Amino acid sequence: MEDIAGFLAAHPPFDAVGADELARVAAVTEVEEFPAGKTIFSQGTGPVGYLRIIRTGSVEIIYDGQVLDLLGPGELFGHASMLSGLPTGFEARAGEDTLCYRVPADVIGPLLARPDFLRFIARSIVGGGSESGERVPVADPVQRPVETLIRTLPLMCSAGEPVREAAKRMTADRASAILVRSGGTLGIVTDHDLRSRVVAAGLGPETPVSAIMSAPAYTVGAGSLVGDVLLEMLERGVHHVPVLSAAGEVLGVVDGGDLIAAEARKPFLLRRAIDLATSVPDLAAASAGLNPMIIALHDARVAAEQVAAIRCVVLDALTRRLIELAVAEAGEPPAPFTWFALGSLARRETVPSSDVDSALAWQDSGDGRAAGDYVARVARAVDEGLRACGLQPDAHGASASNPLFARSLSSWRAAARDLSEDPTREKALILVSVISDSRPLWGCGPGVGAGGAGTGGAGGAGAENAGKAGAGAAGAGAAGAGRPDASGAGSGISVADSLWQARGRPGLLRLLARFALQFHPPTGFLRDFVVEHSGERRGQLDIKHGGMIPIVDLARWAGMAAGAASCSTVDRLRAAEAAGTLESADARTLVEAFGFIFSLRLDHQVEQLRRGEAPDDFIDPKTLNPLARSYLREAFRAVASVQSGLANELSMGLR
Repeated sequence: MEDIAGFLAAHPPFDAVGADELARVAAVTEVEEFPAGKTIFSQGTGPVGYLRIIRTGSVEIIYDGQVLDLLGPGELFGHASMLSGLPTGFEARAGEDTLCYRVPADVIGPLLARPDFLRFIARSIVGGGSESGERVPVADPVQRPVETLIRTLPLMCSAGEPVREAAKRMTADRASAILVRSGGTLGIVTDHDLRSRVVAAGLGPETPVSAIMSAPAYTVGAGSLVGDVLLEMLERGVHHVPVLSAAGEVLGVVDGGDLIAAEARKPFLLRRAIDLATSVPDLAAASAGLNPMIIALHDARVAAEQVAAIRCVVLDALTRRLIELAVAEAGEPPAPFTWFALGSLARRETVPSSDVDSALAWQDSGDGRAAGDYVARVARAVDEGLRACGLQPDAHGASASNPLFARSLSSWRAAARDLSEDPTREKALILVSVISDSRPLWGCGPGVGAGGAGTGGAGGAGAENAGKAGAGAAGAGAAGAGRPDASGAGSGISVADSLWQARGRPGLLRLLARFALQFHPPTGFLRDFVVEHSGERRGQLDIKHGGMIPIVDLARWAGMAAGAASCSTVDRLRAAEAAGTLESADARTLVEAFGFIFSLRLDHQVEQLRRGEAPDDFIDPKTLNPLARSYLREAFRAVASVQSGLANELSMGLR
């Protein structure tokens, strides 16, 4: 037993476990021996009831007969199936004579829920271990209905039931949540609530569950796709979601443990590692999992737009944590300020090659110079942190560290007025397009302290949700948080209200329309796809400037003309169709073209990531199959047609 404990103590994540806890684990650990070629467990069986650690020898990880990885001494396997309670996603086979330690689920389970163990699991994704499934082509796991993940009937209680009884029932059913019926409202109490709202708060065991429940609980329909539920859970910062039938009946509850069996577990674990990070090096280690996560979701055939949205949610969490660390270092801010995501991050359309665009605004109060100096220090620290995490602030200067994009409230309002009154000024349209693609990400107010609008994952999610609600009629695209967040820390900053009245200023809209015509689909695509005629990119297709940007710019103009609040390109096009800004046929054509080109762009960059190359937007047309070439030609033709029609209307004064 001492030998087992000593071995475990020498390998992560057990090296962070105390001696008494290790002794308890070692006391129930069993030793298994497997001759070379022996199957330890088969693909699709289970669930696995044990965590295994290799002591000597090696274990092959096999998917559909193909060896994907070879694990060695000290490495773990089987925990995904054990945690999720679902069948194994691969076969484990002894690569040579192998000795394993086997730890029962009921002993190791509580340890795996600890923050340090969660951090280790998240970082194992970074290391490319096949237990995380990065290279396993799982058959569309996030595209199945969420009801398929429900394993047990829901646990229910009344609003007046004491927390003692609710906790007993949760323990007996091995449930991490219990649902509460309170009149017509459905509430939820989780095991985390019991710890944080009862034990930590010093409440008595007879406290009714209604006093600690979250209500109304966020729910989803049985037919909702796992990927959509994942995105909502990540955005809202929740870990348990009740699933309802079409008639409103509660079918069950899904949580992170259910989703951990799918490729969807990666963003959950990655965001959890980000929330737990206490330093920039911690964040750098966690963020190294971004690209493996993208590859895994792509391999699972998740829609390109959804992959991008999930990536943006994780980037939001990373940026918020960097801001919180920078504020903690700089001290309490002299004035409330709000940080904004810009560009593709604001639209939730980033790909691995995307820069991180940002801006900030602070409330006019007290010493303006002190506030400006303070936010400049914070912005520089965040930029440095992003670079340490392998992410680049915008190369063209659309960054909160650039004074052009870091202003007081009064300065932003003046800029918005100037842009509306004189849109021909230098860089005016660039500034208009950037401001219109913005989303409040983090805010703090006086008396909040170094943590700003909450710390960790909960505070970040709360700030984001408050920002969405606060933007209101000004729109998520307008650079303004609008209202205080739930913690009372909102800055009340509303920057671009006057800009969002642009639909009443035809001059600005006309220039914005002309701005949408400056990038055109490539002229050579109809014949031989030769679009770059010289230089190192000769004969290559710039899928961003030739395909994506023309649609994004058209959608920005059409969406603003329609008064659409959403930053999303697809949502803007649909709003423009509904408002009559675009003909239905044109809007739908652009939506389809955007989806195809976005998918092609992500496909290209994922393959570059696999090869260890820096992702870019230049595609060799010869690598495209004939069907893809045909679709791309049609997409370019459609975009060019819409641009031509808009240009004609502008020339005749119809726009």
